[in-house]
Amino acid sequence: MFPRVERFDKGVCEMKILGVSGSSRKGSFNWGLLEAAKEVLPENTTLEIFDVSRFPLFVQDHERDPPADVRLFKQKIRQSDAILFATPEHNYTITAVLKNAIEWGNRPGGDNSWNGKPAAIVSASSGPRGGARAQLHLRQILVDLNVYPINQPQLYLARAQDSFDGDLKLKDPQARETLKTILQSLASWTERINSS
Repeated sequence: MFPRVERFDKGVCEMKILGVSGSSRKGSFNWGLLEAAKEVLPENTTLEIFDVSRFPLFVQDHERDPPADVRLFKQKIRQSDAILFATPEHNYTITAVLKNAIEWGNRPGGDNSWNGKPAAIVSASSGPRGGARAQLHLRQILVDLNVYPINQPQLYLARAQDSFDGDLKLKDPQARETLKTILQSLASWTERINSS
C-alpha cells in the first residue's frame, strides 16, 4: 500500500505538479523541457517550476534552520501532488545542483518532504545518450526518499540542441508527444497512488 499524498483527494479538481530542474545554466535544455511540459499538461493539471540553483550548499549544521528559499521549497514539495524532475547528466550522474536540492528536501531526519510523492523523470543532453545514466542514478536516490517514479514512457533527449529553437522552445514533435504522454502517465499514477 502506498502512503497517501496528503493534499490530493477526489474532491480537488486541480492536480499540482512541481517541476525541478537540475541545471543552473542559462539556456538549459532541461529548463526548456519543463517549460514545454506546461504546454502539454493534462486537463485540470498545473506545473510550477521551482529554481533550486540558488540554494546554498547543504550543510548538516544548518539543516534545522534552512534559508527561506529552502523552507519555501520544502513547503512547495509538500503541497504538490507529484514531482517532475528534469535532469542533465554530469560525469555519468545527476548534477550537484539537483543532489543539493534533494538533500535540503530530505533533511533534517524525520522531515523528508519527498516522502510518498509520485514522480516522473525527463532529461536532455547535448551528448548522444540524452542523460540516461543520470536518470538511472536519480531512480536509485528516489528509493531512499520513498518517491515513486513512473517507469514508462521515458524521455532521453539526446543532441538536444537540435530539438529546440533559438528561444528554447521544444520544436521536436516526437519529443513533445512523449512529454505529453509522460505527464498523462504521471497524472494517472498519482491518482492511482492516492486511491490505494
